[in-house]
Amino acid sequence: MSAPIRPAVVVLGVTSAIARATANAFAEAGHPLVVAARDETELNRIASDIRVRHSVDVHAVVFDAADHASTESVCDRCINVAGTLAGVVVGFGFMDEQASGQADSDVIRQTMNANLTESAVILERFAAHFEQQGAGFIVGVASVAGDRGRQSNYIYGSSKAGFATYLQGLRNRLDKQGVRVLTVKPGFVDTKMTFGLPGLFLVATPESVGRTIHRAVQREKDVIYVPWFWRYILMIIRAIPERVFKRLSL
Repeated sequence: MSAPIRPAVVVLGVTSAIARATANAFAEAGHPLVVAARDETELNRIASDIRVRHSVDVHAVVFDAADHASTESVCDRCINVAGTLAGVVVGFGFMDEQASGQADSDVIRQTMNANLTESAVILERFAAHFEQQGAGFIVGVASVAGDRGRQSNYIYGSSKAGFATYLQGLRNRLDKQGVRVLTVKPGFVDTKMTFGLPGLFLVATPESVGRTIHRAVQREKDVIYVPWFWRYILMIIRAIPERVFKRLSL
């Protein structure tokens, strides 16, 4: 008797290092995938690599978070190519230097749209689908940068703080429907987004983050910091009184 076909996991923004590593972690566990990204050539290359490496079905869907029509339709397109879905991982995002945002309002708009607005628009579609299905999981990649506003990255940090709050509300809404929502808060990860940034320490690999995300979904976690020790670093930072914190250069 052949094994039952497993439902697919959708990974949006798979050309990013964390999303790609997460896709590989789910594929290694035997999940078929729907992978989506803006760069069609790179998207198809990644899909082929995962398909060969892990011997699972991988569907590629071209998707651009900056295109409203694309964000409105991506859920339906993923369902159309894969049928039943197990869950979705939102792994795309945007980060520029803080100084760029202070000087250019378009950078602020791009940051907020990618990291919060369009992510929320997309997840409302998937949430409705999983709610009707009565099962599924949602993974949103936020950031430790959203735990407290710091002068060095408060534009990016506030977009991720908003996304984390959105995920918290979504978790509160969907839990009783049998749908799990996981908020992932990475610290410094070795990606193109962080390459060359000053002051990085305790940098994790995307592969370790991807494996941790997969494990957290299996264990039905609500919020994780990756690596784990960032939870305690941020507890200390959040505990600093505002009258002291505002004088620090962080």
